Amino acid sequence: MRPRAAVAQRTAVAQRTAVAQRVAAGFLLALTLAGCGGSALTADSGRAPAGIELTVFAAASLREAFGAVKESYEATTPGVTLVFSFDASSALRAQVEQGAPVDVFASADTRNPRILVDAGLTSGEPLAFAGNRLAIVVPAANPAGIAAPVDLARPGVRLVNAGPEVPITAYASEMLGNLARLPGYPEGYVAAVAANVVSREDNVQAVLAKIQLGEGDAGVVYATDATAAGDDVRTIPIPDEANVVATYTAVVPKDAPHPEAASSFLAWLRGPEGMAVLARFGFADPTS
Repeated sequence: MRPRAAVAQRTAVAQRTAVAQRVAAGFLLALTLAGCGGSALTADSGRAPAGIELTVFAAASLREAFGAVKESYEATTPGVTLVFSFDASSALRAQVEQGAPVDVFASADTRNPRILVDAGLTSGEPLAFAGNRLAIVVPAANPAGIAAPVDLARPGVRLVNAGPEVPITAYASEMLGNLARLPGYPEGYVAAVAANVVSREDNVQAVLAKIQLGEGDAGVVYATDATAAGDDVRTIPIPDEANVVATYTAVVPKDAPHPEAASSFLAWLRGPEGMAVLARFGFADPTS
């Protein structure tokens, strides 16, 4: 073989060998990352990517329960931090519509997430993750002497309500309509109750705070809020046939910064671990 041909052949062999070595090294690196879990979400792991902050917009009535959710979820999902923003579901929905960078929107109703779905602003359908009931609360001293829901229509009673777009308001209206159909409730009951409203608050937590401070004689909140308030308020029994079930649903906004992590969080929230945490705070399975 001529010298130049031999050199060319050796060069070609060396080049092929180098390429093969680089391919092999890349393959081994991929295997190593896969073995270590990497940072990508996989169907087998069911875990969210590590090293991220997951932004969750949540209804004000979830504040206490989601504090425990944060502790439990972060303990089982290293590298993921839950960052919450609490307010009325309607106010949070408006922020999502305006393009706020949010990963999960957890609402106290089905209506607000559905509005986002219908507008094409979500990835997938709403997920029902909790159920709640309503409670009528009065200050611990109960200065107005309210003993039953019928007393809410009595002249002079000061009622604290949430704003018209807040989910608790729609639930309360449904409850009052149910009460009005029961024996012993006067004609014009709903209108008389409406006439006693002295303030409208931004969210259900603000309603509860006003009652705790004695700035109103009664208000309608969620049963979980009344339980969390402890001895600061009294609860007036609502007949079972008049009470309503509040269904909490959540969605992943279309432009969520971490959509896979958001989906993983919702799967955990609706799973046995998440449901157990929520149950500690009085929330029920939404399908029960």
